Amino acid sequence: MMKKIGLGILGLLVVLGIWQRDLISYGWMQGKGQLHIIWNTQPISDLLANPTYPDSLKQKILLIQEIKRFTVDSLGLDPSDSYGTFYDQHGKPILWVVTASQPYALVAKTWTFPLLGTFSYKGFFEKDRADTLVAQLKRDTLDTRIGEVSAWSTLGFLNDPILSSMLDRPVGDLAELIIHELTHGTLFVKNNLEYNENLADFVGEYGALRFLAMKYGKTSVAYRDYLARKDFYGRYDEHVLRGARLLDSLYRTFKPQTPISVKDSLKAQAIDQIVTSSDTLTDERVEQQARLVKKRPANKLSRPNNAYFIGYLTYRKQQNRFRQEFENKFGSDFNQYLTYLKKTYPSL
Repeated sequence: MMKKIGLGILGLLVVLGIWQRDLISYGWMQGKGQLHIIWNTQPISDLLANPTYPDSLKQKILLIQEIKRFTVDSLGLDPSDSYGTFYDQHGKPILWVVTASQPYALVAKTWTFPLLGTFSYKGFFEKDRADTLVAQLKRDTLDTRIGEVSAWSTLGFLNDPILSSMLDRPVGDLAELIIHELTHGTLFVKNNLEYNENLADFVGEYGALRFLAMKYGKTSVAYRDYLARKDFYGRYDEHVLRGARLLDSLYRTFKPQTPISVKDSLKAQAIDQIVTSSDTLTDERVEQQARLVKKRPANKLSRPNNAYFIGYLTYRKQQNRFRQEFENKFGSDFNQYLTYLKKTYPSL
């Protein structure tokens, strides 16, 4: 009897392995990538004690520890053991993320993973695997985009390291990044990627401003630079989101009988209009040495496709919703707002 049960379980596992071969292969690849990073990290105490390691980078590492304490003491995020180790990327990207969309609708391609839920992107530690997926998606006539990732969160399952690329960031950008990733470890709603990323963006930006004001003051270069950056990207976000609405309206006019050549032509014209009009945006930053405000045109959009706009809809569409709820319903009391979010939405 036990032999039959064992053979039955073995048969079930074989069938499951064949059925979910791609998922198992992907999970193994991701696990291997994570372990490679973990095995090649070093304690930050070793770097801080190393007399040959640059003092400027040591200051950034100490700053990250200060930001971590701030997220717990002042923002109320959950304590985390992340960022106690360091991983040297040797100038290489840490991760590549693939997104895809229908060619004539802003509808994202999604992937579902056990426990975590459904995502509108797929990450790879190996560039050639990301390229292989992009080629496959293009054969399926989808719009695709592959982007390099500067940081990621394991949602508290592992202790995330400081990445060497983080230390190149200005103070405000670094604070926003760390607070964004630690927010994921505090609140992550299954099957709601757009909600999670918009919330983490909101908390990251709000927390960065509070941290900079506390540490440097609101008249400091660090605070004013970050505020100027935030204002610029707020305008840029609105520009791209308007573009997404323009494309969505266009796609809704397409009929099944509309020729592909006509769809492609109208789509290209709309995207060209979005790209060209981005030149009207300006970026105002305080120059670190001259302490003068300099206006410069925003970097012109490279030729985007639907996958690019899907990314913005995922990360930035709900920003006003969080801000208005925070200010109007909770009187800008962040601790009350975070308590409400934890109670209202189930987390992993």
